[in-house]
Amino acid sequence: MKSTTASLKPAEVEKKWIHIDAEGVVVGRLATFIANRLRGKHRGDYTPHVDCGDYVVVTNVDKVVFTGKKNTDKVYYRHTGHPGGVKSTTPEKVLNGRFPERVLEKAVERMLPKESPLARKQLTHLRLFAGSQHEHEAQQPETIDFKSASAKNTRSA
Repeated sequence: MKSTTASLKPAEVEKKWIHIDAEGVVVGRLATFIANRLRGKHRGDYTPHVDCGDYVVVTNVDKVVFTGKKNTDKVYYRHTGHPGGVKSTTPEKVLNGRFPERVLEKAVERMLPKESPLARKQLTHLRLFAGSQHEHEAQQPETIDFKSASAKNTRSA
């Protein structure tokens, strides 16, 4: 008697489109949910080396919130590549800046496997929009009410 583990083939994968409204939602919890959906870990037939995740469309990304004082005290660092080129910024500056969707994009990117071609491909399936409108209505995304799934998903006063 042999037992084998079923492994998903790339041709067998059926991808879905999901839509999430991020208004008033905690960044870390939303990023975790999105990263799991992009990787396909919510599926029963999850295979680590196959791109079996869904496409995720997130609107109102500019209205996400942080718990505690992370909005002002958390620091994002990056390096320009030149000597002494360490730059820093806070989530508050990024959310009020020109590209507020970068806060959630970086949070999700850092939850995916590090520096792999598969992770880079899965990250391209994430579509972020600062406003309430998005351009993927033709794909008929299934709307997920992430805010009401748990009381901890929104910031308490």
